[in-house]
Amino acid sequence: MRRPPTTLPARPPGWRTGARRPVYSLRLWLEDFASFSMSEEQSQDMMATEELQAIIERCQILEEEDFKGEDFNLFQVAGQKCLEEGYAAEVLEVIQNEKNKVIVKSMGWNLVCPLVRSILSYKQEDEKREHCLKILDQLVQLCNPKELLLGLLEQIEQTSGEQISQTILLLLQPLQTVLLKLHSKKSYSVGLSLSTILNQLSLLPVPYTKEQIQEDKLGLCQCCNAVVDFAKPFVDEVVKNMEGSTENDDKELKEELLKFCLKSLKYPLLIAQLDQLHEDIEEDPLRHFAAEILGILLDIRELLPTLFLHHGSRNQNWDNQDFLDVDGKHSADSLACLSYLVYVQYFGIDCFPMVFSPSYLLQCNMTHIEVLLKRTEESVLTKGLDLLGNCLLRMGDNSLHHQYLEFKGFITAPQDLVKVMTLCPIEHLRKKSLKILQLYIDKFDAEGKYTLFRCLLKTSNHAGVEGYVIQNIKNQIDLSLKKANDSKWFTGPQLVSLLDLVLLLPEGAETDLLQNSDRIMASLNLLRYLVIKDNEYDNQTGIWTELNKIEQNFLKPLHTGLNMSKAHYEAEIKSKKGNRRESHNSKAVCSVTVGGEKMPNMTTEMQLQVLHSALFTFDLIESVLARVEELIEVKIKTIT
Repeated sequence: MRRPPTTLPARPPGWRTGARRPVYSLRLWLEDFASFSMSEEQSQDMMATEELQAIIERCQILEEEDFKGEDFNLFQVAGQKCLEEGYAAEVLEVIQNEKNKVIVKSMGWNLVCPLVRSILSYKQEDEKREHCLKILDQLVQLCNPKELLLGLLEQIEQTSGEQISQTILLLLQPLQTVLLKLHSKKSYSVGLSLSTILNQLSLLPVPYTKEQIQEDKLGLCQCCNAVVDFAKPFVDEVVKNMEGSTENDDKELKEELLKFCLKSLKYPLLIAQLDQLHEDIEEDPLRHFAAEILGILLDIRELLPTLFLHHGSRNQNWDNQDFLDVDGKHSADSLACLSYLVYVQYFGIDCFPMVFSPSYLLQCNMTHIEVLLKRTEESVLTKGLDLLGNCLLRMGDNSLHHQYLEFKGFITAPQDLVKVMTLCPIEHLRKKSLKILQLYIDKFDAEGKYTLFRCLLKTSNHAGVEGYVIQNIKNQIDLSLKKANDSKWFTGPQLVSLLDLVLLLPEGAETDLLQNSDRIMASLNLLRYLVIKDNEYDNQTGIWTELNKIEQNFLKPLHTGLNMSKAHYEAEIKSKKGNRRESHNSKAVCSVTVGGEKMPNMTTEMQLQVLHSALFTFDLIESVLARVEELIEVKIKTIT
């Protein structure tokens, strides 16, 4: 057999001259080249395994305390090289060798990083992957638990993108085994592990639609439920030692599990769409995760203390200072999500004491509702609206005492609802917010409604909302006049004070009538109703003694404003028509800016349509105004 050449074989001398020499064919030359290449690869392969074997043999004769930093580095480099070049079987053989137990115990954790990379690079059925998994299992059994723990967590922390869920799912079981080997004093390590895992999961987007949940492209749903299984042995340990245990580690472990639950509530559960099961999905994995988190809180007996530890009524002398610290670190988002799960989705409701009044439950939840309604995400806003709506539905109309408006959140909640109604870009949430605002108004007694109306008229800064509030005022006056709800708050002096906020133009005759048309129409309709329904002899509403003020503050400025506005818009129409005739081009466009944002370009015809629509609005206001003045005149003549 021909020995492979040590250098690239050259063609034989004299091959150009045609001299008679032994024939060195192209075929033989290629064979030599191939054998040369193969020998180079074999040499490199041999070097990788030989390097590992050399460092192993060197360390076998040393005691563990004699290992140097250089030895650790050489072992890591040689092991990594073997794994990267596909020699997992050889590395496994080294790890399984009884003679190498001390070496593996001290140095093996250094192989975690290349080992995980290798596992993730192989296909599921690849034999080399199985060898790598066996190596990982051996490391878990042999390595120093504390050192291996750091290696595993470091690997989880360093992953990104699609490999986050793959790495977590791969390392959860080894990590659990390592933590269980720590026995006592493992609370900090358990907490660090759970925190590291959740921090990485927070980088993954929460699936929202049915298709996204089913696909679970980045593996968030699978990881969430796997983490619950990971935590179960530690939950069981806390439950087992709960009775009569005075060990600090037991209390600390319980505290770490509580932190894990609160952090899970903040993400992903606060963001997840949990309001209903998607069709064609046997069990929504995020709802299952939510149920498991509530189950852990129940098992460690922290559901009720957590649920009722809210900002509005927290006792500063609470004896669990550690719990207060947890509450401070995990913003109210976690507690708000927990309240939603209990009061709307009814997780853990079977263990809930049914002794609290609906008004007390509403009070407890107001802080959480405020937190949710101030967010902008659709799923979080939905949770806030559902939680408020659910609490209100437990109560009867007119049953909520006005003094509740003195508690934090009761006066800001309707203001937050108004912001959703007017600013949220999602139509179904705007409509839902309007329904809940009405429900909220209905639950208060007469004085509470009166206070709410005054507040909303002063703070909403939106003509549509003000018009809606004025319509509610009209309904309450109607009930009072019919004696169905005889109330001093919507008759007499109290009503006159409220009407001072209703029957006026915010900026007098210069008020933008078009922008305030909803409010103006509602005010005129209310005034027309009062003139018709309230007998001038009884004057229950006080309207007849306030006519002069109403005329000065509302009716006369409205007349002036209508005349000015109509004249302005008619002049604009005339100008646009003249420009159109001169240019002979009705397709000419202009740009319009509203609220600092540029709107789509408008042709001259479109501009004329808008101007005519404005004139129609002014005519409508003018007709109602004329009817009101006519009714007032008739009533005055009847009196005289």
